[in-house]
Order: sequence, then C-alpha cells, then structure tokens
Amino acid sequence: MPTLEAVQLPPAAPGVAAGPGRPRARAAALAALVTVVAVCAADAVARTFPFGRHTRGVNDLGNQFVPFHAHLWDLLHGRAHGGALVNWQSGYGTSFLPDIGTYLGSPFALLVGVFPRDEIDLAVYVITVLKMAAAAVAMTVLLFALRPGAGRRWVAGVLGAAYALCGWSVIEATYNTMWLDGLIAFPMLCLVGEWARTRRHTLVGPVVVALAWTANFYTAYMATIGAGLVLLLRLFLEETEVRARVWALARAAWTSALGVALSAPLLFTVFLGTKHAYPGWSKEFAPVPWSDFLARWLPATYSFSSPALFLGTGALLLAGALAFNRAVPGRERYAWTGLALLVALSFQWKPTHLAWHAFQTPNGSPYRQTFVLSGILVIAAWICVADGLPDRRALLGGGGVLGAIGVGAAFSELVSPWSYPLFLGGLAAVLGALAVAGRARGRRAFALAAVVLLAGAQTAQAAVTVAYGDRERLHRLDSYPAWGSAHDARQAAVSGADGWPAYRTDPGRRQLTGNDPLLIGGEGASYYSSLTPDVLTRTLTALGGGWTSRGRSLQSLDNPVTDAVFAVGARVRADKSGAATLTRAPVPPLVTVRGGEGAPTYGASPFRNQELLLGARVYTLPRTVAEGCAAGQEAFLWAPEYTGWARLGTTGKWVEFRGGAPKRRAALAPLGVSPGPSSRVELRPAYAKARLGCLDRGALTAAVERLRTTGATEVHVTDSGVRAVLPAGAAGTAVFAMPRIAGWRCAVDGGASKAAGAYLGLVSVRLSGSSPSTVSCTFRPPGLKAGSVAGVAGLAGLLGTGGLLVVRKRRAGAPEHP
Repeated sequence: MPTLEAVQLPPAAPGVAAGPGRPRARAAALAALVTVVAVCAADAVARTFPFGRHTRGVNDLGNQFVPFHAHLWDLLHGRAHGGALVNWQSGYGTSFLPDIGTYLGSPFALLVGVFPRDEIDLAVYVITVLKMAAAAVAMTVLLFALRPGAGRRWVAGVLGAAYALCGWSVIEATYNTMWLDGLIAFPMLCLVGEWARTRRHTLVGPVVVALAWTANFYTAYMATIGAGLVLLLRLFLEETEVRARVWALARAAWTSALGVALSAPLLFTVFLGTKHAYPGWSKEFAPVPWSDFLARWLPATYSFSSPALFLGTGALLLAGALAFNRAVPGRERYAWTGLALLVALSFQWKPTHLAWHAFQTPNGSPYRQTFVLSGILVIAAWICVADGLPDRRALLGGGGVLGAIGVGAAFSELVSPWSYPLFLGGLAAVLGALAVAGRARGRRAFALAAVVLLAGAQTAQAAVTVAYGDRERLHRLDSYPAWGSAHDARQAAVSGADGWPAYRTDPGRRQLTGNDPLLIGGEGASYYSSLTPDVLTRTLTALGGGWTSRGRSLQSLDNPVTDAVFAVGARVRADKSGAATLTRAPVPPLVTVRGGEGAPTYGASPFRNQELLLGARVYTLPRTVAEGCAAGQEAFLWAPEYTGWARLGTTGKWVEFRGGAPKRRAALAPLGVSPGPSSRVELRPAYAKARLGCLDRGALTAAVERLRTTGATEVHVTDSGVRAVLPAGAAGTAVFAMPRIAGWRCAVDGGASKAAGAYLGLVSVRLSGSSPSTVSCTFRPPGLKAGSVAGVAGLAGLLGTGGLLVVRKRRAGAPEHP
C-alpha cells in the first residue's frame, strides 16, 4: 500500500513559495474549520443559543461563568464597583483576585470587551468556540513537531479537530468554559517538553507554561502531568544516553518552575482563597462499571459521572491499529500504546485518580483529566499514520479494538439509539477514506475525496454528540435564561436606584442566577463561587440566610433588619413575570460605631442574632407558629430545612421554602403584615420545627436612626479599601458593613495598620484614645505578597536564563533559538 507521500492537498498558488510552514498552516486551518463547523452546526440543529430558543446557560455556565464575564466587561469599561482586589458587588464585599485566577485568567476572556453588554451570552459562546478551535490548532502543531514532514498534513488537521471535539470537550467543558484552557494547554505543554528536549525556544517555554497556569491552574495541573508523561516517553524513544535524558528533564523542570513562578501572583491567591473558602462537598471515589467506561468511547452518550472518552472513529481506529502497524518501529508503537493503556487504567484506581485531581476527589465530575487521555490517543493515531497508511493487518487489529469497545459498551445503559449507527457509519467512512487515499497516487480528486470522507465522518459524529449533549443537559441540569427582557427590567431598576457607596442596592431575592449582582448590577448578598468565604457563609447563615450548592451559592436575604445592618437602602423585587419594583428605606452608613466591651457571639436563633448585630430588640418570638403576630407586626418564618409552602392567615400569599441539607438551606422569609394574633401561619405540608419572628417596625426605625446618628459622617470607598470620617466623640468599636474575610487591615487616624477585628463576622476596629477622627481599612488578598515575590523571582530567573544564553552564544559563536 502506498505511503501518504502520494496524498497531497492542492498545491500553492503560482508564484507563492510553498515552504514547510504553509502545509502546516493549512492543516491547522482545516482543524479549526472542522471544529467550528461541527460545534455550530450541532447547536443549530439542537436549536440552542445563539441559533435557537433553547438556552446554553446550564449549571455553572449560566450561574457562574456568564455573570463573572459580565463583571469583567464592567471592569474593562470602568463600570464595576470594585477592582481586581475587592468585588464590592457580591457577598457584601469579597476578594476578587482569586476569582480572576479561577474563572477569568484566560487571555480569551478579554474578548468580552468587544461585545455589547447585553450580548454577554453570545460573547461567552464565541469564546468557547474559539478556545476549541485554538485547541485543534495547538494539537495539529504538536503532531507536526512530533513527526515532521510532508504528505499527511490533512490527516494531522483532522486528528487535531478530533482532539478538540473529544467527548470531554463537547459534553463537559463546553459549559465549564475555563476547563477549555486545559484543552489548549496539553498540546502546548507537550511542545514545551519537546523544546526542552531539543534545546529550543528556551525563553518562550516558561512564558507558555505561565500562560497555561494563569488561564486555569486546575486543568493546567492535569495537562502538566500528561505532558510530563509524554516527555518521558519521548526521551525513552529518542535519547539513548542517560546524560542527555537527565539534562533534558532538568531543562523541562527549570522551564516549568519558571513558568509556575511567573503565574504565582494569581496562583498563590487562588490557593489560599480555597483555604479560606466554605468547605465544599467531599466524597469517596468509586470507579464506574467498565461497561459504562467503554460506552463513553461511543458517540452520542451522556453521563455526569463517567469519563467522556468519545474521540471519533477515525482517531480511535488509528490509535487501536498502532500496536499492529509493522511500519512503525516496535519500540515506538508499543510505548505509545502502553502509555495510552496505563493512563486509561489510572482513571479507575483511587491512588492515581487522586493524583490526577491534586489528591482530592472533585465536587462533580470525577474524570476531569479525560482530555489528557484524548490527547495521547490522538498522538498515537498520528504515529500510526504519519509515515504511511497502515496495512490490512494493522487495520484489522484496530477494528478488533473498536469491536471490543462496542461489545463491552452494549452492557451499559448509557448507549443511546444514535451511538451504534454513528459508530459503524463513521468506521465505514474512515475505511473508505483510507482506501481512497491508498489509490490517490498524486491525483488531486482522490486526495480531496479522502479528506472529505475523513473530515466528514469526524464532523458528523462530533456534531451529533454535541447536539445530543445539548439536549441531555437541558433535561438533567438546572438552566438559566440568556439575557432578555427580565434582565433589562431588573438592570434598569437597579441602575436607577444606584447610590453606592452611600447605600447598597440589592437586585432581589428572586434570582436570575446565583450571581445577579455581577450580572445585572447592584451590591447584594448573592454570591456563588468555588471561593465563597467561610466567614461569609457562616455569618449569613447565622442571620437566617439561605443557600444552595452546599453553602457556596449564597442568596439575597429579603429582611429589613439585615438590610439595615448591611446598608441596603434600595431593594428590587421581581414577580414571576419578571416585572420589577423598587423599595427604598433609610439605612445607616457603611461604617457605624457600637459601644460596649467584649466580643458578642451568635446563638441559635437568627432573630436574636439579627438583633445582636443591630444592637436593639425589634422582634417578639411566639412559642409556636400557631400563636401568630400582633396586629401591625411583620411576620417572618424561619424553617431552613423545610421544603414546602407557607402563608400568613387564609388570604396571604403562598411563599415557597426549599431547604434540605446539605445541598440547600431555605432563607428566612417575609410572610406579610399580621392583621392580628388570630392570623396563624399555615404550612403545606405541616412542619413542626418552623419558628416565627414578629418584627416591630417602630423599634427598627428607632434603632436605625441611632446608628445613623452615631455612624460615619463620610465614607470613601476605593478598589482596595474603605476610609470613614467619624463623628466627634466616637468611642467603642467601628463596624464596617462587610464580611471579615482574610486580608483586611485597619488603622485609626493614619496610625499603624493592624489585622482587622471581627464583630459578629464583620470587619471591626477598636477605637482607643481621645476622639478619633478617621478609620481606614485596606485589603490585600492572602498570598498576593508571597506570590509577587515568587513572580519576581521567576522573572529574574527568566532574565538570568536569557543572559546565560547570550553568553554561551558569544562563546560558541553559534546561533541560538530565542
């Protein structure tokens, strides 16, 4: 059978030099084109945004990533309240640099700035598709670096697309946008390993590593492990001397260390941010049944807790055929096949599973490293075909591998009606492409037919898998609407009431997402992040707050007492139709002064805890919900574990409660103004543990007025701190209406700054001396100082490496790649 040297794409135009870069550029362009066409065509068929009425905003995509990108848009256009250090809009003031490192570190994220603000969903979609196309290009470039030469560039392009369209990418990472940076990082870090092995691009390598770890450290960690395994295999195959292998590993380690050091300012803040975050869900790893494991190699399968290993029949056939391809040296084909098998087996063994995930089973999908195996299989497929078409024996062997996968998958319930027809149809198309390629012998029509068959099979299988995933996600996961009229109405209400920093404007208890303050504006309690501070969750919980996502998605608390202590002077309320109304109330300033000695602590009752923070008694607490509240008092029901409905009397509005630890906690909720003690609370279904609080508005008004009178006369807020001017004779404790997260330091009258105190979970400063006039607090996220030192050290190391290269170049008189 002839080699692929005879299979060429159309030649370059007359007068244009066709150097080695042009064929590779064409292959990379083919990879990007196949990727973009497959994804967009699939979304169009599924009628998913932006091509149809179905939302893409499922799970964390709509709940986290879109709002965070919206806040980035505001930062880029100077419209955000806060900056890179402090986010004043979420959680009454939170650290934002760790969120940047977790969600917005990718260079692609900056593209949101060129879109209109109300097209933020489209911006995130375009970024998603571009990341996948970039991954396809990066893999194609890597394949040529591993096996340079002409004659098979179109295969490299299709395989690059197969990698970008792997099941992990189109089923899981497509709605976890930050993970797609890991998809790009793996082939790029493999390239860095090649450069270290061949002493090339010594200064570029650390920059690539830094970009990968800055874009998304979590998947970069996995990509680094995978790239390290590829480098070890390459050294085993290509280097015969132990000294050469050791020096190559040393260069790779130095390159990686410099790159990670350069990313340290973000990396360290993220790491320490997770240490101060509210504990997430932890679980024991349990490997999936092998039938499910094999089923995920097929197209059109879906599962949240098994590895999405779909790669396309063409890539799988060639990867499976490698071990049987005698045209490839035995040492090489067995090494790559063995690496792929070992990595696949590592997914199912707990110690290696933990190693892939930084020694902690993740909350959610436990197979987040799947893209690394996809990349290794694509490389194996390329090794199989790079030097010539596999013969019949090799193809029979690869077909046997596919057959074993298909038979094993038949015992799984994850297989859909589309899986086997697509699988077999793709196999027929790939075999047809290889047969046509074998007959090409330089004929352009045959070469193009082979390209169309192979690329078409990959595109069709991936497109159906994408469309199937679109449909299944909507059925299985929570979803959030793309920007529409409800967003417009609430954003208009919020912006019209904006009075920051004189008071906060809360976008409302009825949520569009878990991060409404970032998405539509305002400064509320709502906040959903992997880095939600522990102190914030515990403080709001003590005050009757509700949450989901096991305490990391905090909800707005619609309560006049907490609005007073957190200076929420305007609140938006929306009904089910999306219509928004605005209510206002006088509130104290962001900084108030409290008297008394000692540090109070919260108790079991959220009503008494609110009074403790307010500094006044404003509730009466009936022994049971059947006793009711006095006429004119406002009834509030606390039932954090209750799932059901409650109303006041027989004419009140039904209010829904959605509790159920450990996933959810229902917020303390208003039931309305009581017409008299005979208006008992009705619960459906019945619930004995509910508690009723009856608010005296007159007492609350008096308490607020005292705090206004004794509070700060001026408050100045910056992107990294707060400065307040106190009234004459202020004494006691200055309390700031923001959570006491790690990183706050405060000073009185310009004196030495000290770590901020904590007053019932809020930032506080003891006022000593005679009549202090100002108090100021500044914020620096934990890890930023140490990370900056490490970053400077990394930059010094990079410059030192560059200087050493210049010296060596001068001594040797030989050119050195930059």
